[in-house]
Amino acid sequence: MESTKLKRPKHKGSPKLFDNPILEKLTHTHISIPLIIFGLIATALVYYGIIEKGFEAPAMIGLFLAGLFFFTFIEYVMHRYLYHIPATSPRKQKLSYTMHGVHHDYPKDKSRLAMPPLLSLIISTVLFIIYRAVLGDYVFGFLAGFLIGYAGYLAVHYSVHAFKVPGNFLKILWHHHSIHHYREPDRAFGVSSPLWDQIFRTMPRKSPNSNRAAVGTSIDPS
Repeated sequence: MESTKLKRPKHKGSPKLFDNPILEKLTHTHISIPLIIFGLIATALVYYGIIEKGFEAPAMIGLFLAGLFFFTFIEYVMHRYLYHIPATSPRKQKLSYTMHGVHHDYPKDKSRLAMPPLLSLIISTVLFIIYRAVLGDYVFGFLAGFLIGYAGYLAVHYSVHAFKVPGNFLKILWHHHSIHHYREPDRAFGVSSPLWDQIFRTMPRKSPNSNRAAVGTSIDPS
């Protein structure tokens, strides 16, 4: 179990992860780039599935929604078991910090709130190969939904770190993620939805109202 002792995050700066300048450059990206990439890929997949493979709209919508829902599960599993992998060795410690620990230390580093585009394209290609082998032509609708799910996750994650808590139903996402960052890093792993936290019982523990107020109006309290 990961320690729940919290370090005070740094709200300025961007740490250096690699000595190689090319690798270091690849760790930074503007949020709009992966959103555009995944939006275009998903659109192309749906288009090909309908025009070239003959899927009708209801079937394509069903596959799309299935992929979208499946992504929310993968998001939770990745965040809980990979990004927060116990640092039981120097190698695991380095891997954990590079993948996610740096984000907890520098939550306002907006250039590291999304996966680098090159890595995103590689992963998309690998997913297509795997899902095609398992699903056949159903991959076109399913993967499109999965990638839009990931794009939605990126948009939510960026928003909760970059913007103040909205005064509508979406505020639950801000509060949920702020608890993960500033109070209970071993809870509240869902970013785009708290659904799987509910199912796997990793919702935040009950706390006094005075403590809840600490997450106030921003994901990054100063």
